[in-house]
Amino acid sequence: MTALLPADLDTELAALLGDGWRTDANERLTYGYDNSRRHAMPDAVALPRTREQVVGLVRACRRHRVPVVARGRGTNTTGAAVPVAGGVVVSFERMERIVDIRPGDRCAIVEPGVLNGDLQSALAPHGLFWPPDPTSAAFSTVGGNLACNAGGPRAVKYGASRDNVLALTAVTGAGELITCGTATTKGATGFDLQRLLVGSEGTLALIVEATLRLTPAPPARRAVRAIYRDVASAAAAVARLMAQPVTPSMLEFMDHHAVRLARDVGGADLPVDAGALLMIEADGDAHALAHDVDALRRAATGDGLVSLDDAPDEAARAKLWAARKALSPALRTLAPGKINEDVVVPVSRIPALVDGVQTIAREADLPIVTFGHAGNGNLHVNILYDPADASQHERAHAALPKVFALAISLGGTLSGEHGIGLAKRDFIPHAIDAPTLALMRALKATFDPDAILNPGKLLPPA
Repeated sequence: MTALLPADLDTELAALLGDGWRTDANERLTYGYDNSRRHAMPDAVALPRTREQVVGLVRACRRHRVPVVARGRGTNTTGAAVPVAGGVVVSFERMERIVDIRPGDRCAIVEPGVLNGDLQSALAPHGLFWPPDPTSAAFSTVGGNLACNAGGPRAVKYGASRDNVLALTAVTGAGELITCGTATTKGATGFDLQRLLVGSEGTLALIVEATLRLTPAPPARRAVRAIYRDVASAAAAVARLMAQPVTPSMLEFMDHHAVRLARDVGGADLPVDAGALLMIEADGDAHALAHDVDALRRAATGDGLVSLDDAPDEAARAKLWAARKALSPALRTLAPGKINEDVVVPVSRIPALVDGVQTIAREADLPIVTFGHAGNGNLHVNILYDPADASQHERAHAALPKVFALAISLGGTLSGEHGIGLAKRDFIPHAIDAPTLALMRALKATFDPDAILNPGKLLPPA
């Protein structure tokens, strides 16, 4: 028994969960972090196997006003899964069943602990896939993807998690089991609550089952790499690409710092005069693909274009993508520490965002590298610094709110796919007006009347 929880609660949950109830300090330690590198010690860890156990757990914790924090595999970068108020971390790693795959209905029913990569492997023989593809897809869970509305490069054509969920079964903070939505692609019956729960970071309810919208896997794909003289030329090309009828399946941007790193450190084959880079991909029927690639090449062509390289086969495509894949490891050569936050702006404002970020970099006297999903205006801003250097640490963390303020001033917002968690919570009032924020708090109180679900996350203190 742990002295950190009321004795009767500990006894009740041990009986409910059996070996899925952990109170040993070493066990608790391993569930207190996420990829934000923040850490807090939970009072206990629950590993439920069934929705009934989740209902019982939440009801018991509500009676004792004990916090409940949902957890996937800890890949979140904003601290959303860190139990800063203690309480019980609910890890869904044992709820990992793919309940059903229905090719005729283009949907799959899964438990929240299913890994994104495992789901994609199970769907492949049916010629289907689930569009969200975050970098962590191989080891992030569907439940975690839904909690922060994960996206990835394919979101420009296929949408993020919110756009690819049909129904959710969840347990509210009151311990009520609710079902939102249906396994149909059309529905006009009541409020769209499943979309509300996606992106709520476990603050409204714990997802115990999801019905996902599937998409036929494209039979063919081709990539084009466009190199530009400067960021403005690349951003103008993004606007042209998104204005013409053929939607790219991926449209990735790298600023001149990112290009230089990929070339000099990552060994990517890039010219020295590259000021910015776009990776453009099209997918679809092989017979139509040539036409689509031609359309994208025409749109990519314009003032400032240095080179335009096509990848006629999969091997050539992989070679073109090497520049993008080489980037993240290369960042580590500039500094041991990194603040990586995603912001999103209208596509037409990408040049202003990148220019503004570089102004912030000069003021902070720190390198800031920008890359990401240009087709959605969703860029990842990487502030690089040495955490052991007090001055650099202070300047890096002072630069972050300036980046957020810049994105908001350009008509954008705080996050496109990482979510809010702790990292951006206190900036929410700058992005959301007071009446809307009050409505969000009222919704929180309705779903979670005693405020036990993931307290301290997403919504700033009233």
